[in-house]
Amino acid sequence: MIVSYEDEDVETLCKQSKVAVKSLGMESAKKLQRRLAELHAASVVSELAIGRPHPLEYDRAGQFAVDLYKGKRLVFKPTRNPPPLKADGSIDWSQVAEITIIEAEDYHD
Repeated sequence: MIVSYEDEDVETLCKQSKVAVKSLGMESAKKLQRRLAELHAASVVSELAIGRPHPLEYDRAGQFAVDLYKGKRLVFKPTRNPPPLKADGSIDWSQVAEITIIEAEDYHD
């Protein structure tokens, strides 16, 4: 999959281990690196199997998340706008091969 980043801060968090450890803690930083490797290895979002991959709803509709550690999640969206859609109007994640990472944090806080 092709992975890009919402902004420079998110890219730094994902690419620099020390920044990730300071921001997310050691366990979440380790999981972040694993999830990024899984994203790069997958062809499309629907191939993700680890980290409880799931589309988000309500005010986060159009976004997708995978778990990191203790409530922290890696959140991304399709890069292509408009994204590929199913007949019901929801995003067809089996057709999404380019994503933009939005954040890695506990968005419930």
